[in-house]
Amino acid sequence: MDSKYIEQLLERYWQCETSLEEEAQLRAFFNEAEVPGHLLRYKDLFVYQQLQQEEHLGDDFDARVLAEIEVPVVKAKRLTLTARFMPLFKAAAVVAVMLSLGNVMQHSLFADAKEVAAADTIGKQISAPSVALSGDMTVTHEKQILDSLHRVEQELEVKE
Repeated sequence: MDSKYIEQLLERYWQCETSLEEEAQLRAFFNEAEVPGHLLRYKDLFVYQQLQQEEHLGDDFDARVLAEIEVPVVKAKRLTLTARFMPLFKAAAVVAVMLSLGNVMQHSLFADAKEVAAADTIGKQISAPSVALSGDMTVTHEKQILDSLHRVEQELEVKE
């Protein structure tokens, strides 16, 4: 082949304007034993392309890939209702243990204290004077005023 024609084909090849037949001509030219010196730098490219086109996957390629991909079939287990709620049961047990330990610690810490803690008053009777007024407010209020006056009179008599 004429080296001038090959140079024109190379120019068109680098501009991506060659056809498949022209690329085959370039590969055939560079596969020859004698290539002009100024075109030797392109020989490796076209020889490499030719070698890569000749390499094919083996006949057992599909079988090997499928053997790597396929995962053995695992049969599903039946879950009972108890097994499904087991994490919930465990969480409830942990909460119950924590509350029990908190209650025991609270009673052991405040067992010798004379005052009753506010959190420990649940369910216990507290003996403290009531400030709430019940019943008819006017009668009770008048009675309280009369009682207080009566006490003041008694105090004055005691002082005299």
